[in-house]
Amino acid sequence: MTAEQIFKRLWEMYITQTPDAEKVYDLFKAQGEEVVNDHIAFRTFDDDRINVDVLSKVFLKAGYVEKGQYKFEAKKLFAKHFEHPEEGMPRVFISQLLSAEFSEELQDEVRKFVDAIPVDLLKSDDLIFSGRPEPAGKPSYETYNKLRSESEYAAWLYIYGFRANHFTVSVNHLKTIKGIYAVNDFLKENGFVMNSSGGEVKGTPEELLEQSSIKAGIVEMEFLEGTYSVPSCYYEFAMRYADALGELYSGFIAKSADKIFESTDFYKK
Repeated sequence: MTAEQIFKRLWEMYITQTPDAEKVYDLFKAQGEEVVNDHIAFRTFDDDRINVDVLSKVFLKAGYVEKGQYKFEAKKLFAKHFEHPEEGMPRVFISQLLSAEFSEELQDEVRKFVDAIPVDLLKSDDLIFSGRPEPAGKPSYETYNKLRSESEYAAWLYIYGFRANHFTVSVNHLKTIKGIYAVNDFLKENGFVMNSSGGEVKGTPEELLEQSSIKAGIVEMEFLEGTYSVPSCYYEFAMRYADALGELYSGFIAKSADKIFESTDFYKK
């Protein structure tokens, strides 16, 4: 698969699961904007069968190269980001939960989750599009809440599986809405709820990266115990700045990303 084919398929999955993202996209287009994707992100567990190195293979085949590594102490995560040599291609950010730093109960659920994935799918480029493993059946709402008590990240991954956790609008490429604060105001005026953890804007021009995001939309999901409302995926916005040499910063800031992760935390509208 080419990078273009990968992103097209991921976007189609993403907006099906995240109707708010398509609404935001359409709002920008209605303003006459060309919406450029800064990066796309995935979540996974640190099991050797599905870890960052496994999920990144499809992107490496499409020409991507590893550019950075990150550790999130509070969330107990490790991540890598990847870039394509062709200008204009979105970055790819893949994180994994460090499950050994959690309870035995959580680790057992991770093993059951991965064990349910067919071996042929584990070896396939289709893994990143596969969602929750079908053989695992409907998720348990009780298990979801137990995982949430330890890690919102783990709970989200348990019910959604492999899909884009978020896409990101490049604020640098917007023409009519200048700067990330203006983007946030525009979104709030149109009824969207911003992730305010750590402030609505994470990062500063001095750090060379500013980020914000809308809270994940609330969707209805079928669990073993019935239908419940849960957070889905979210849409992010990134403004990048040039360094002292005039090069646009291309990496990520761990303390900012730490708060962006909370866009999928459980909340009630």
